[in-house]
Amino acid sequence: MTRVVIAPDSFKGTLGAAAAAEALAAGWRRVRPGDELIAVPLADGGEGTLEALGHDLPAACWRSAPVTGPDGRPVDAAWLLLPDGTAVVEMARAAGLPLLEQPDPLGATTRGLGQLLAAVLADPAVNRVMLTLGGSATTDGGTGALAALGARFLDADGAPLPPGGGALSRLARVDLAGLVPPPAGGVQCLVDVTAPLLGPLGAAGQFGPQKGADPAQVSELDAALARLADLLGGDREAPGAGAAGGTAYGFAACWGAEFVSGAQAVAAAAGLDEALRGAALVVTGEGQFDAQSLRGKVVGDLVERARGAAVPVAVVAGRVVAAEELPVARALSLTELAGSVEGAMADPAHWLAAAGERLAREQSVST
Repeated sequence: MTRVVIAPDSFKGTLGAAAAAEALAAGWRRVRPGDELIAVPLADGGEGTLEALGHDLPAACWRSAPVTGPDGRPVDAAWLLLPDGTAVVEMARAAGLPLLEQPDPLGATTRGLGQLLAAVLADPAVNRVMLTLGGSATTDGGTGALAALGARFLDADGAPLPPGGGALSRLARVDLAGLVPPPAGGVQCLVDVTAPLLGPLGAAGQFGPQKGADPAQVSELDAALARLADLLGGDREAPGAGAAGGTAYGFAACWGAEFVSGAQAVAAAAGLDEALRGAALVVTGEGQFDAQSLRGKVVGDLVERARGAAVPVAVVAGRVVAAEELPVARALSLTELAGSVEGAMADPAHWLAAAGERLAREQSVST
């Protein structure tokens, strides 16, 4: 029996990783129903991480907590408890950009993330936290979350600052005496960027415009985060400190959180290396496959792991750029299969199944 691992990333804007894996597997089974197919949906540590790990680890338990969203409206935020006591917390569930009715670059808060973490830490089964930082609406350095966990960020009169990164320009004192301690097993921040906290490539400079900040607001937020760093200490230059509007920096400075590659952490938690052992092929996929895909992203990490296990890689992507220059055995474009970008996006599950079918036929010929 031939073993095939199907381990795609999400196809952003169309299908999640688990749905993509199911579609690829359905197409493969039409041609080779006797093969052993192992689905390992992946993620980069941003949105979609909970769904991927929830699929990969059936013994994981879903939990949820009512929190305050980035604009103050109530949100019910899910999190995942893994069998080993790790809590996977997705920042976007509590402070994500889609939760805003309209962008609020100066006032959006991470308070809901702190409330979610407080609920997580109240669960006696939790001994470690994996915090995924993609898709945030905020640029407050994580201060809203830390305040919800007991830290105090005060102005010159000793009053707590209002929500949002813009208010940090008035920060005069930080009091961490009441901050809830991190779990005994520590905290990992899953990041997929190398941005420092400050400067043109930092939290505000690089990502502020995506959250609605105009040039003046970007400068204001960068200066406000610099004020925070002056008072809080920590490593403002650390690669990844600027992730999620500086939330990574805040949790590193106050909770000793470590930064890890989101793609690597998810693959490890999902058991990808074990799945690859003895496999004849691994099929992965994403929206666009090009040279950038190999630099710290899901597909790049998978290619390295597959190379170490001597397993050939087939990539299915919405669009493939310069496939002949990339280190994979096969690259299939859904756009080419469907005849157009519009056709591929109109029914991605159908075309992923068609891609799975084609790869299975090619596997039959090669064996």
